[in-house]
Amino acid sequence: MSSRSHPAVHPLDVEIPQLTEPAAAAAAAENDGRPDDRVRMKDIQGMPGTPTNLALRLFQFAFAAVSVAVMAATSDFPSVTAFRYLVAALSLQCLWSLSLAIVDIYALLVKRSLRNPRIVAVFTIGDGITSTLTFAAACASAGITVLIGNDFNNCSQNHCTRFETSTAMAFVSWFAVSPSFFLNFWYLASG
Repeated sequence: MSSRSHPAVHPLDVEIPQLTEPAAAAAAAENDGRPDDRVRMKDIQGMPGTPTNLALRLFQFAFAAVSVAVMAATSDFPSVTAFRYLVAALSLQCLWSLSLAIVDIYALLVKRSLRNPRIVAVFTIGDGITSTLTFAAACASAGITVLIGNDFNNCSQNHCTRFETSTAMAFVSWFAVSPSFFLNFWYLASG
């Protein structure tokens, strides 16, 4: 026999408060004539499936895409490993942010909450990995950009302004990923 305890449900003699007529009519009108029997917790803005999270995902995608486009527009970026790493990391960031933006759009359209702990765990792990890769790539690219521009004084032969722009957009993309990661991680830790 199992050593686990078995839950028991004991009914309580508690009177359930009824909705007043105007509140019941309003709830029934919203649900095609059915009374609203669901209780839904308030969504915290920035959590998956909210308009704020959708905006964060779109900003992540936009800044990462601009960074990749600016870096790829230079002819000599493949000669530096840090710049190739930046393009690879931010391409992954673009794919991740765009796919989660599509999930957020779907959740908003069908009015679903994405509070399943397994789903949030996948989002948290993905955000953690992509934000770490993005930050590392931006730091490496910033170091190479400073080396080329300030230490070698070789901006006349290189595309320093494009490298700087791409690196700055990578940092801004990382700043947009961080709130998503921390809010998802907070939800997992508090749940």
